[in-house]
Amino acid sequence: MQGRAGGQRDLWDVESVAGHLLPADSVFAFLAGHRRELFPEEMFADLFPSGRGRPSIPADVIASVIVLQTLNGLSDREAADAATFDLRWKAACGLAVDAPAFHSSTLTYWRRRLAGSAGPHRIFDVVRQVIIETGALQGRHRRALDSTVLDDAVARQDTVTQLIAAVRRVAREVPGAAELVAVHCAGHDYTSAGKPRIAWDDPAAREALVSALVNDALALLAALDITAIEAQGGTPAEAVALLALVAGQDVEPAEDSDGTDGRWRIARRVVEDRVISVVDPDTRHAHKSRERRQDGFKAHLVVEPDTGLTTAVAVTKASGADNSDATVGAALLGADTTLDPGGATVEVLADSAYGTGAMLATLTEAGQVPVIKPWPTRPAVEGGFTGDDFTYDPAAGTLTCPAGVTRTLSAKRRVTFGAACADCPLRARCTTSKRGRKIQVHEHEALQRAHRQRAADPGFQTTYRTHRPMVERSIAWLVRGNRRVPYRGVAKNNAWAHHRVAALNLRRLLTLGLTHTDGAWQLA
Repeated sequence: MQGRAGGQRDLWDVESVAGHLLPADSVFAFLAGHRRELFPEEMFADLFPSGRGRPSIPADVIASVIVLQTLNGLSDREAADAATFDLRWKAACGLAVDAPAFHSSTLTYWRRRLAGSAGPHRIFDVVRQVIIETGALQGRHRRALDSTVLDDAVARQDTVTQLIAAVRRVAREVPGAAELVAVHCAGHDYTSAGKPRIAWDDPAAREALVSALVNDALALLAALDITAIEAQGGTPAEAVALLALVAGQDVEPAEDSDGTDGRWRIARRVVEDRVISVVDPDTRHAHKSRERRQDGFKAHLVVEPDTGLTTAVAVTKASGADNSDATVGAALLGADTTLDPGGATVEVLADSAYGTGAMLATLTEAGQVPVIKPWPTRPAVEGGFTGDDFTYDPAAGTLTCPAGVTRTLSAKRRVTFGAACADCPLRARCTTSKRGRKIQVHEHEALQRAHRQRAADPGFQTTYRTHRPMVERSIAWLVRGNRRVPYRGVAKNNAWAHHRVAALNLRRLLTLGLTHTDGAWQLA
């Protein structure tokens, strides 16, 4: 059952004894005075539908601890200790000087309850509602989008380690699989978590080991009743799916092998969206630039650039089309409740990663103005013609080259000028291909062209350079102190990011003068 806060203060209540020592604009002082208004008991009533059992910690206390924990980057044990021994935390939570706090596992318990509820991000949502009620964003019609890579909480694993770990996981989590491993898997002692003892500097020995491990994985998959396991679902199905993925993502048939003789080698390529650790299958390779590669997750933010308040956030895998900046950014804008659907036109500021045709179409349909750095157009010949030098007629479905030759788009929206380029006097500025110039016309070609023309306007450039960089300040606040996520998996780290941003927003609101007067949230 849900715990309830007492109606009377303890004699040694820290806030009443030493609350005057807390800085008035600090999160500690704010929670000490207003945590029950911010986090009322009924806000968490659905987490404990039964009135039976031992009472949990009062909701306002746990919510306050979660805010302070994520704001200061503490572990569960450190947060529980702070609530026991740090007078600032005790004042914020309404605890007496001599009152014990709670066991650190209580935080795990509450996060699990929140994750399984209909409102897993309610702490973030209630702080965002405070932003709306204060009018902090009233008259501010710009939103800046950006993302950053967060380091994962696990170590990257090589192919051999992943294969062994995946087999061991199946043996551990699938009923009866341990016996099948003992019968069908002879390439390694899977009761041992360590790497096999081989001559690692011998290519033949490494290739023989890889072949043995892959064959073991395939033999185990063949011996399992995969249909029944998939129907059952849960961790057994996840373990089997992970084994199947790991057994194929990094290997290929050995040289001079057709894949049927059991000889395998490490593939001479890296597959897209590669799993890099079976300990956390959600973590991925990420490239923020050609020179910089990280392993982990990607945090996406929507920020009001003038105030620095984050209005939407999400943590996703660091790769994959569904997790691209433009795809996630468009979804976050759609979920941003601080935007007034009937209000003034919203300007969306972002770098070129968000300048896809689909993103521009989404913003245009929503009546929003993209102030997004456009994708560059590259000529086929240095200093020559770009795609914008070709006249596009979307109504007729044609493309006309600088020499005046017109071609119709194919079913796949391709245009080939072919023989017309042979004797063209502009050929040297257009193409070096013997078969002539070929152009792929994007689905939203007209929209992208219009956006590139708009981006050349000085007013566009001034707005972009003035307001777009401000989002980097909010990202700096998000990652300050530690860029590494505290948990495994997208879901848990997404919840952590929402709590972290809620705490940062609360701190920012206090800087802007947040008060609670006559039952309403206001800015002084």
